[in-house]
Amino acid sequence: MMTRREWIRQAAGITAVAAMPKLIERRGLAQTPANDGHTISGAGSLKAHAAARRLLTGCAVNANLFREDESFRKLLAEQYSIVVPENCLKWNILRPTAETYNFADADSLVAFAEAHNMKVRGHNFVWHEALPGWFAGAVNKDNAQKFLVDHIKTVGGRYKGKIHSWDVVNEAIWIPEGRADGLRSSSPWFQMLGPTYIDIAFRTARQADPTALLTYNDYGIEYDNDEEGKKRAAVLALLRRMKADNVPLDALGIQSHIKAVTKDGFSKGVQELLDGAKALGLQVFVTELDVNDDAVATAEMAERDRIVAGVYRSYLTAALEGSEVKAVLTWGASDKNTWLNHGTKFRKQHPDRLQRPLPFDSDYAPAPAFFAMRDCFDKAKKR
Repeated sequence: MMTRREWIRQAAGITAVAAMPKLIERRGLAQTPANDGHTISGAGSLKAHAAARRLLTGCAVNANLFREDESFRKLLAEQYSIVVPENCLKWNILRPTAETYNFADADSLVAFAEAHNMKVRGHNFVWHEALPGWFAGAVNKDNAQKFLVDHIKTVGGRYKGKIHSWDVVNEAIWIPEGRADGLRSSSPWFQMLGPTYIDIAFRTARQADPTALLTYNDYGIEYDNDEEGKKRAAVLALLRRMKADNVPLDALGIQSHIKAVTKDGFSKGVQELLDGAKALGLQVFVTELDVNDDAVATAEMAERDRIVAGVYRSYLTAALEGSEVKAVLTWGASDKNTWLNHGTKFRKQHPDRLQRPLPFDSDYAPAPAFFAMRDCFDKAKKR
């Protein structure tokens, strides 16, 4: 059995190719043309296979893990062409007080990406969640626009020319609140500025960094059911309205938090998103892909991994049909620190069982999902 240390050396391109069959055997992976014992680093990495189709592939980066785990940093450099901070560019982390910013973690990740020829996504300028404790007492209808504009100019300006794309507005649609346009009226930004906060944010972002691809990012819009269909329609209507009003907008971010077990498919929903983006001349990014396996009945690890990999394969096959999709990022790289295992919120059926939703396991060994992603990149049309 390969030790963690041996795997890490291989991920850094040091371990001999001959070690790979043992790793495949340990994970219960069949010897197929896609994983026939060849190295998973270098030409065998996710980024190499994606690049062959002019795709970017990446993951969200947890700041604590990035700071403390050299093996994790090696994995990032070996496997990915783009990274996105998981939390350190959100208001509650970035702004300890109304007057101060803490850029240490974000600066470190951007510098790492530059040193390893990787791109960076910015996440995010505007969200109704992850606001600092001081926000409610300091921001009001009179000064909300100034706070928003100053924040985007300060943060966007600091990384001007260094960011591939910004999630300018995150999750602005929420159908249950009943507005005809589907906008989330409970958002503090909506309550203080009305619907115009979206346009203000995008216009300011363009001024702050003219080269970054400005993205609207949302979740729960992929599946072929009535609930997600309504939200999907509202998202596309928002994008059409923005383009009609000449609001700077370059891309749609589809978060893609997918379930391993569900009665609903996603081929129709994904195609509607791709068609809608194409009609508006927008790029598409799969921004937060992972597979929730809580509802998988079996506790047998290899079978769970097989099911998760199958969902990756099905979803990416559908998504990569569209040449508009330019980047695929998972929300995390390794099961070691997935948000789906933070507490039991997402482990309702099996609270004592950790989820396995990502392409690398907690020891940074490649899961079957890794090979499913690689296969899908290989089969995608060249962009």
